[in-house]
Amino acid sequence: MHRPLLLIGHGTRNTQGRQAFMDFAQAYQALDTSRPVFPCFLELTGPSIQEVVDRCVAQGYTELSALPFLLFAARHNKFDVTNELDRCRSRHPQLKFHYGRHLGIAPSLLDLWRLRLAELDTLEANPRQISRAETVLLFVGRGSSDPDANSDVCKMARMLWEGSNYLTLETCFIGITHPRLEEGFRRARLYQPKRIVVLPYFLFTGALVEKIFTIAQAEQEKNPETLVSCLPEMGIQPELMQLVRDREIETQLGTVAMNCELCKFRLTALEAGGDSPLHSHEPAVPEHGPGHFHAAHAPDSHGSHHSHGSHHSHGHQDTHGHHHHEHSHLNVDQPADYHQRIWQVP
Repeated sequence: MHRPLLLIGHGTRNTQGRQAFMDFAQAYQALDTSRPVFPCFLELTGPSIQEVVDRCVAQGYTELSALPFLLFAARHNKFDVTNELDRCRSRHPQLKFHYGRHLGIAPSLLDLWRLRLAELDTLEANPRQISRAETVLLFVGRGSSDPDANSDVCKMARMLWEGSNYLTLETCFIGITHPRLEEGFRRARLYQPKRIVVLPYFLFTGALVEKIFTIAQAEQEKNPETLVSCLPEMGIQPELMQLVRDREIETQLGTVAMNCELCKFRLTALEAGGDSPLHSHEPAVPEHGPGHFHAAHAPDSHGSHHSHGSHHSHGHQDTHGHHHHEHSHLNVDQPADYHQRIWQVP
């Protein structure tokens, strides 16, 4: 189909990270020029979703595929992006969105990281020729306030580790949740490895990726007897291009499928005891009424339609007018507070 694609990135204040996303969108557009690709960001930088949708409307489009260019489905994917699209729909009632799913755990991404890890076995990258049996794999996710997304990070890490012959695997996060990267290094050293391989599970560079590199370098200087090897972020790769293509085609064929069983937003809605639509990863709610979507309904893996609802907070704004959607009331630096409140829905 020639339906335009709204490619929605998280957003970063890091100039290189922002440019990497824009370069990806440009390269992806070049693969198929039969329809336009409109890159935009949820927060922290521009162009915003609102700005790009307004541009699409001005060009006469009434139907858009909207793809969250996110690794895992957390609050941003389930609430914040759909809220932004809801705002667009309230201002442009003629618009119809076909909302796609996040990238998720995909065989092609596993293959990509396996190749990256194989490169670390070469003499150039591993001059001491330390075996995998003497190496700990330290998998670093971004971290989320959604336990469902954090569990997917652990699943991705485990699937990558299976059959890899590494001594063991430690999974940690750089923000929001625990264990943090520093704790990941502490746990990794308990095995007394000769090498620790750090895998930052990020699409592009940014402040958090740079923080990972900084911490890894400090760990290397503090413990020179253990080699610390840090892989780069994913970057613009053919496997990533193909996966985005698959996700876009899903929006066109109406085959978007998501597993919602352990989503805290769905569980909270169920506890409330309502019979209204409960859980949707696409903006699919009744056509009538301001601010609602008329979008292609996509069943989840259990064959049912759910709805998160469409009216949720957009978070607080900083002094530059940017939205921050993570929960400011949650003291993420205190594990006790975090564990007590993580399943609460704001």
